Amino acid sequence: MMSIVAIGLVSALVNLLVTATTVLKPRVTLANSPVDPIDPFAFDPGFDIQSVAGLAISLPSHSWEFGTASEALLELWNPSLSIFGPEPFQAAASLSRDPLVAMSVPSLVYAQAKIVFGTGANVLADGDGAVGDPASLGVSAVLLGKIAGNETLRDAAEREAEYLLMGAPRFWNGAISHRVEYAELWADFVYMAPPFLAYYAVETSNPLLLQQTVEQCGLYRQILQKNVSSATSYKGLWEHIIGPVNQDTGVWSTGNAWAAAGMTRVLATVLKAPSHITLTWKDDAVSELTQWIKEILDGAIRGKDITLALNGLLRNYLDDVSGDGHGFGETSGTALLASVSYRVVVLRPDIFYADGSDRTYIDWADELRKTLAEHITANGTASPAVNPLNWSDTTQYTAGSPEGQNFVVLMYAAWRDCKIAEIC
Repeated sequence: MMSIVAIGLVSALVNLLVTATTVLKPRVTLANSPVDPIDPFAFDPGFDIQSVAGLAISLPSHSWEFGTASEALLELWNPSLSIFGPEPFQAAASLSRDPLVAMSVPSLVYAQAKIVFGTGANVLADGDGAVGDPASLGVSAVLLGKIAGNETLRDAAEREAEYLLMGAPRFWNGAISHRVEYAELWADFVYMAPPFLAYYAVETSNPLLLQQTVEQCGLYRQILQKNVSSATSYKGLWEHIIGPVNQDTGVWSTGNAWAAAGMTRVLATVLKAPSHITLTWKDDAVSELTQWIKEILDGAIRGKDITLALNGLLRNYLDDVSGDGHGFGETSGTALLASVSYRVVVLRPDIFYADGSDRTYIDWADELRKTLAEHITANGTASPAVNPLNWSDTTQYTAGSPEGQNFVVLMYAAWRDCKIAEIC
């Protein structure tokens, strides 16, 4: 039986969906949370972001899409609660003080309705054989679990972490597998599980787990970073999948974006961890994560003669100029990698902005954002995208990618926050 709080959240979700998908006019806002009394659509990115956001809510149907949408909604509507807020863990304390606050947080309303309890790898949702995908809802479960009456979600977050750490298969180097039945590493995993494990580690005051989460990112990099000569312009980019069943050694744009964006969330978690949690290794972790993210961004930027398609979007496979159809310019990877660039110039302006003297990463992201604006239709569909269920499909996807729509929302939120920080 659902708690009164859960029933209230589901009821609020109905109102959220009606508002977000039917009322798409400039400066329209939902009932803003006391946590963030702002207009989330205060800036014009060059396209109708509210229409994009409406589809981002309505299109998802798989666990990782629900998790990505929940994160996008959090960054869009309640940036102080997101890991990119100035004091996210302190802001989250408001949820335990006043359960009604959660009903004005669209991300939590949405996630509450999408989480379906299970066992094993499927603690938070049906992962359809994936280890990492259900964990994409983990941060939402932690936040929802702070609300009185939602102790079941708090316990589910704990069980999700336990499965990842003790139940999932491991690759030969110790990296947690993205697949349940066999050890296989997917770049996608880095956005799904490490951000949750990092957040959970801080919430439970577990510095060792936070350190192990950073190490997991490094273990994934060890296997997936493409082995090319130092003279290769796109050096630093990752292959998509290494393993016995689904191996894909191509440099998939969205895979690189998943990895970079996931590590950016982990980096933010390390940087924003409250001072009462002693992290003797913090400086090393920040340096490593920054370098690993930078390698991916630099590979895409430095190799732009290859990685950019004629339409100005990043190629589906960043290094594929063969003409075989896999290297078409597409919106999904483009939007998420642009979002990473906007986030890191705020998180690490000393590295990615040279404290004001180097606009390389901002200018690159701005160009991608402006190009994306030309590829968003009147109803908010970002097109062409990669087929979200078949990355090797050479047919350009125009029906609206659930993850791709949310990537555009993530890009907008990152750009908006960068502008608010007076860096962009």
